[in-house]
Amino acid sequence: MQITGNTIFIAGATSGIGLALALALRAKGNEVIIGGRRTELLDQISAEHPGLHSYRIDTTDPENVATLAQQVIAEHPELNVLIPMAGIMRVEDWTDPESFLASAEQTITTNVLGPIRLIAAFTEHLQSRAEAAIVTVSSGLAFAPLQATPSYNASKAAIHMLSESIRLQLAGTSVQVLELEPPAVATDLLPGQRDSAIAMPLDEFISEVITLIESQPDAKEIQVENVKFLRYGEARGDYDQVVAAINLHDLAGA
Repeated sequence: MQITGNTIFIAGATSGIGLALALALRAKGNEVIIGGRRTELLDQISAEHPGLHSYRIDTTDPENVATLAQQVIAEHPELNVLIPMAGIMRVEDWTDPESFLASAEQTITTNVLGPIRLIAAFTEHLQSRAEAAIVTVSSGLAFAPLQATPSYNASKAAIHMLSESIRLQLAGTSVQVLELEPPAVATDLLPGQRDSAIAMPLDEFISEVITLIESQPDAKEIQVENVKFLRYGEARGDYDQVVAAINLHDLAGA
């Protein structure tokens, strides 16, 4: 993926990594379109950043995704990059089924079905562009689990394998598939995560991501240094130690 000259749609970009990535990519000379569920927040972001296009989208609603995709493509026919960033993270107690089931179902619907619906809605158009990309967003927790968030871990492992699989299927097309694998980043994904001592500062994460995209346009996985401890534990042979280490403190701990 080239770092500039793209028209990019980022779903789930009203806060955190999504919004920060949208602004950084716009600063690199891309036309950027963001999506989110909260209309008032989209309006506020558009007012603060003129030229940043915004659309309301609910990735838990298949009909809304399909309709919105048609509108975005019609109004931005040069669109060539999709970043389906729909994601929630919930603490769950799987010793009590009544307490976790609703959370687990919502997490899988948002984190797995959301990106799948977006990819399904945009892939045909992306294949019509000379150079295109899908940038999925998994997590370091796809490779080593945080004990408190089973459904989130599973959803991001699913996104990793989905990325691996559709990359194979799209290999003969113009569509490149990249997988962004964040470590813990200082956002509000979990309560207290923004102030956690183990979370990477958001601006440092985004800066390193932009540098990696710019320097490695043919990369399959976008990995900042902080995520490699999680990503390669099994390959290094220290997986058990990695799991033990990341579960010593929760993300809200100082």
